[in-house]
Amino acid sequence: MKISTLALALIAGVSTPVMAQQAVTVLPSVDVDTDAASTGAAATTIIRDNLRRMAPSTSDTATILTSVPGVAGNTGGGFSTMPAIRGLTEQRLTVLVDGHPIDIACPNDMNTPLSYTDPQTVGSINVITGVSPVSAGGDAIGGVISVKSVPPRFSKDGTLLITGEAQGHYRSNDGGFGTGLSLTVAVSRLSATYTGSYTKAGNYSAGGDLGTVHSTQYAKTDHKLALAWQGDIGLVELAGGYHHSAHEGFPNQFMDMTGNNSWFLNGHYLGTFNWGTVDLKADYRATDHEMNFLADKGGVADGGMPMNTRVRSGGYTLALDLPLAAGTNLRLGSEYRNQRLDDWWPPVAGSMMMGPDTYLNVNNGQRERVAAYAEAEKRWGERFVLTAGGRYDRVNMDTGNVTPYSTGMMSMADAAAARAFNAADHKRHFNNWSASLIGRYMPVSGVAIDLGYAHKTRAPNLYELYTWGQGAMSSQMIGWYGDGNGYFGNLNLRPERADTISASLTVSGGGKPGWFVKMAPYYTHVNDYIDARYVGPLGNFNQLQFTNEEAKFYGLDVSGAATVWNGGRWGQTRLSGALSWVHGQNLTDHAPLYRQMPLNIKASLQHQMGALSSAVEVNWVDSKTRVDPARKESTTAAFVLVNLRTAYQWKFWSVSLDVENLLDKGYFLPLGGMALGDYSVSGGTVLRPVAGRGRSVNVGLSRRF
Repeated sequence: MKISTLALALIAGVSTPVMAQQAVTVLPSVDVDTDAASTGAAATTIIRDNLRRMAPSTSDTATILTSVPGVAGNTGGGFSTMPAIRGLTEQRLTVLVDGHPIDIACPNDMNTPLSYTDPQTVGSINVITGVSPVSAGGDAIGGVISVKSVPPRFSKDGTLLITGEAQGHYRSNDGGFGTGLSLTVAVSRLSATYTGSYTKAGNYSAGGDLGTVHSTQYAKTDHKLALAWQGDIGLVELAGGYHHSAHEGFPNQFMDMTGNNSWFLNGHYLGTFNWGTVDLKADYRATDHEMNFLADKGGVADGGMPMNTRVRSGGYTLALDLPLAAGTNLRLGSEYRNQRLDDWWPPVAGSMMMGPDTYLNVNNGQRERVAAYAEAEKRWGERFVLTAGGRYDRVNMDTGNVTPYSTGMMSMADAAAARAFNAADHKRHFNNWSASLIGRYMPVSGVAIDLGYAHKTRAPNLYELYTWGQGAMSSQMIGWYGDGNGYFGNLNLRPERADTISASLTVSGGGKPGWFVKMAPYYTHVNDYIDARYVGPLGNFNQLQFTNEEAKFYGLDVSGAATVWNGGRWGQTRLSGALSWVHGQNLTDHAPLYRQMPLNIKASLQHQMGALSSAVEVNWVDSKTRVDPARKESTTAAFVLVNLRTAYQWKFWSVSLDVENLLDKGYFLPLGGMALGDYSVSGGTVLRPVAGRGRSVNVGLSRRF
């Protein structure tokens, strides 16, 4: 059963994710898939038609996800927002691109998994905000984000099929522009598809009189070639691609990304037999990443502070779906993941602080994960389905010895920390057990009840466990929190263990497109939550160490949509809205958890008349007063944003015109962190949160062929 007509306007109509650096101004139509056959849990799906409309307004895939109730975005670069689901950050989520994970490859998490995607070429995005089945992934305690390319197309009549799409966009606020191309050439059994995109932007202007938000410029390009063959044995796919980012400013980091090159090779086999289905995926990715200072932060005329990361990773996932009887399926799976990471900071000629030796931050870091799971699903007609499963993940980690820049007076803290780190045993082994139980009941037509429980486990990543520098400068180079504070690792970290209960009640009616209301409460308790303890002051900031504590999250997501006027040939008008509220609490120090999105309400009035569509959006965000004192997190004031949009489709052409932040409202992002780009430009005299984007007129044009 699909409640696509139910969610068509709502989560679709809720856009402008103000919590991300770059706002989305096109309302997506969203399908809420309540058929557990493919996911084991209710998933929100953003389809290609809506991604096509969103692309002119953002080059950041993660900001699009914030149109889904319960999903927020922690500000990063112009295409590197870090998604958070119900208070749990990206590091705690399962994030897949075409079914493959992408491993962390930066001490500031600048090259997030979704940064390797582009809304211009993405096929669809599935999001599970509630309890997810164990088959959806392991080594995570939060929801699931799965980005998928357009499926391969084949000729149906034996002739040569040539099809594709070209896009272009321009944004007035930051002078951003970009292009995207997808081209498929196929016969009945063989298909080849090229996808490519390019996007570039300058610093954006904040609303009101808040001025320029520095270190927000970026440029990147992505290329991918996918080959597919279908035959009697099933579907075989082979894809390879290359990503290059020349630069990306980070407004809430001391560093910027001055180069990121990554290439990958993915393989996929899907076969259906009379005894079941086989789904095998394998991948390899090589990433070379560089950080330093862009012009806003002083540039590299004096050498700057080069920081390099090299990652080589790969693995496979094998999933078997076995029908045991009518309405009963057994799923078995095996996974393997291997990551090798080197993180080193070359010396700067003539610098007494950054030299004369190379600073080894992570030396031959190794993270290996081996997993297996079993999951059963039972259906009782069309009214009730139950999914239960268990999973085991073995995580092995190790790293080599490290060195500071020097052992002199200016590096005393790092020299002492290096000696202590090298004297310790670096090998760690984690045995992680997870389980989930998900039920769905539809007592009558138009009513769906979902209830799930899960125990999930996540082992620490390489940076949480192995970063060791305790000097002021070295520790401030670590962390993906955008707060300016310094962090160092902890060899004694234990895995996070989370128990989650989530539920939802959806009531719908009125035929097509109809109306719906959905309420979704949830509660998560985390033992050994990896937070940070206060160590000491660092000027305007603090130094902290990763540590295990206890935490809880609870909240409510409410969404709904209805047709308010049906004018026949004059079109149809729909009203949609959503409310999201989360409360994150550290139970060890009794303080609020960092980067928790305040109460926010989104509403949209949309009108469709033939090929012409238009909408007015209003987004209200409450003041952020619950802040983490250890991180010196800033409060932010409440604000309201208004957006306008219109789009017209004619045959194979589509043109859109959107106005973001119509009233040019000045505001600060609740999850934006500290504006360290502005701090650098001001010479350390202006320290404020990252300001939100001001008014922008965005134009998009696309052509399908």
